[in-house]
Amino acid sequence: SKKANQKLQNKVTKDQKWTRKQQPVRNPKIERQLLGELYADKAYLEKLLKDEDLMESSTKQGIKVADLVLSGISYLDTRSEFWQQQKPIYARVRERKLRQQRWIRDKKRKPAEVGRYIVKSMEDIDMLLTGDSPEESCKKAERVLKRIQGWSDDEVPNKNELIGNLHSCIGNAQLEMGQMEAALQSHKMDLEFARQNDLQDAVSRALGNVGRVYARIGKFQQAIDTWEEKIPMAKSSLEKTWLFHEIGRCYLELNEAGAAQNYGQKSLQSADEEGDAEWQLHATVLVAQAQVKLKDYRSAIMNFEKALEKAKLIHNEAAQKAIIIALDDVSKSFIEELNKRREEPTVYSLKDDDFSSENTKDDDFEKFGEREEREQSAENQDDEKQKEDAGNYKEEHGNSNEGGNEQENKEEASEGEETRRE
Repeated sequence: SKKANQKLQNKVTKDQKWTRKQQPVRNPKIERQLLGELYADKAYLEKLLKDEDLMESSTKQGIKVADLVLSGISYLDTRSEFWQQQKPIYARVRERKLRQQRWIRDKKRKPAEVGRYIVKSMEDIDMLLTGDSPEESCKKAERVLKRIQGWSDDEVPNKNELIGNLHSCIGNAQLEMGQMEAALQSHKMDLEFARQNDLQDAVSRALGNVGRVYARIGKFQQAIDTWEEKIPMAKSSLEKTWLFHEIGRCYLELNEAGAAQNYGQKSLQSADEEGDAEWQLHATVLVAQAQVKLKDYRSAIMNFEKALEKAKLIHNEAAQKAIIIALDDVSKSFIEELNKRREEPTVYSLKDDDFSSENTKDDDFEKFGEREEREQSAENQDDEKQKEDAGNYKEEHGNSNEGGNEQENKEEASEGEETRRE
């Protein structure tokens, strides 16, 4: 019957109990290694066996709890024996050691691998920035920075230098995105790392970038101070050209035209040494703009004309248009200045100003030469007319004086005759 079958299934034979008791005691350490996470389950089942009341109880289906616990333990023992046969414990120990060695070897990265990763990452960061993707460039630089900060100095010998360089890359990307304050902080961090580690090239780079941010946000004096600190560190004529030009432009923004002209000339000299036509153009324009503010229109026109030739040489059409407009403006200012000078003698005297060709240096100009010759000719005619008027004035006054003397003589003669008659 069904009830008899259940009793038969639930009955634990003496042989089973004896077999369980006669099993050799396993080494817990070995069992733990073989069973892994299942070892805790087996330990729990073995603990339940000690509860006699529980073992005598049955489930709702009539199955004794003791049978369930013993079957679970038996299954785990069978699995342990199987795993021991398939892969003995000594093999497991060896495999684990090999895994640990590989993990340690992977953790200790080879210098060549580290170097390749860094070079590739820096190239990607620079490519993204030059490819008009400053946001992606910034994100990648931040990821690389975080990763390198977690490496040891042994793995990355130039770790501090690299960290500073990444701060510089982040700052450049932030500047392109218009995040001025963030860019300033990033470049200042680069400067701090460079100074702490006595990295002169990095100090020079950071000073250049800090000055650039100051100039972009309108803090021109701070930019000048920062860039002037960088001047002794500049290594090439091209770097000096850029540096002098930027300082000169800041002085021009501060309406210090004399200093702007001075730095513009220094920039032009360095550009000439480098033989860079584009920077020769920029420096010449800066000098001309400073001379306009100094009202040295003659020199400004000459330099704008030189700049126009440079712009044509390098096929910079935008610069050509801008220079032509500037030339037109300064030419008008120069003509107004000449007209003011011409009017000054009529107010004071002809001796106050000398408008001879020697003083006006007409030979220095080609553009205004013909115009000034016509103006000089008109002046000479005016002078001759004034001289003629002055001569006529003298002759008229001279004749009137002579007439007066004759009248006086006649009167004296008449008085003498009357005296004699009396």
